[in-house]
Amino acid sequence: MIQSPLNYTGGKFKLLPQILPLFPNNINTFVDLFCGGCNVGINVESKSVIYNDVDENLLCLYNTFKNLDKRSVFEWIYDIIDEYELSLVSKNGYDYYKCESSKGLGIYNKEKFLKLRTDFNEKKRRGNYDYYYYVMLYVIIVYAFNNQIRFNSNGDFNLPVGKRDFNKKMQQKLSDFIDKIKEQDCKFTCLDFREFDVEILENDDFVYVDPPYLITCATYNEQGGWSETDERDLLTFLNKLHEKKLRFALSNVLRSKGKENTILLEWLSENKEKYKAINLDYNYSNSNYQTKDKTTNSEEVLIINY
Repeated sequence: MIQSPLNYTGGKFKLLPQILPLFPNNINTFVDLFCGGCNVGINVESKSVIYNDVDENLLCLYNTFKNLDKRSVFEWIYDIIDEYELSLVSKNGYDYYKCESSKGLGIYNKEKFLKLRTDFNEKKRRGNYDYYYYVMLYVIIVYAFNNQIRFNSNGDFNLPVGKRDFNKKMQQKLSDFIDKIKEQDCKFTCLDFREFDVEILENDDFVYVDPPYLITCATYNEQGGWSETDERDLLTFLNKLHEKKLRFALSNVLRSKGKENTILLEWLSENKEKYKAINLDYNYSNSNYQTKDKTTNSEEVLIINY
């Protein structure tokens, strides 16, 4: 399994052993409609992949990894780390930075990270969207709080410094990801799902849908990022796929921390002859969603139409 180089909220890496066996065989084009960290699309068996997301920064970052020579990617990463004097514990150890592993590297990196963040945002305002810009973005993500991605309403990256740096595990994940994405016959599109042209798809293609969850909160779903209207429009979109005899799988949550996704539950009830919901959990056990213990914190499902 190849793991995303990004710590993307809602990533499905840990659920892949459950999700992938439920996908159909003989997929021609796999559409990762809300690709996020790309954990699913990078591991699926198919002839080609379309990675789609509304976050243009993500897609351009992946495109940089695919098109730029891997050696150059890593050279630029280390050049940026050196230029801004950020920590690199894998090379120098914690004592060199007068930091402890238990407390992290935030105190040492804070001012240096803020300078990198300022320079990156200034480069963005000047419109310098070259490959180096996106490598800078990757380094910022690595050194940011929880390795997350967040831009404010002005388009500036605004997360504070985190506790970690570019450690060996991150280096290996990025290297493996770049190797795999270079091998894939894939392309990147930046479309709202309502704008995605289903007419280009054929019966042996497959659409995987992992939208923001209506009843949970995440960095990518702040400031009203996913509404009830979006949820209903997505379900209409899935009905359209089914009418065209196109296979799909939807990841979502029916219940979480006392909340219910009534829109999704009603849609399932109305279409119980068409769609099947398979419960997912981290113990790798599957059960029908109607019989799942309702006291659990989260009821995550994979909904399929085949």
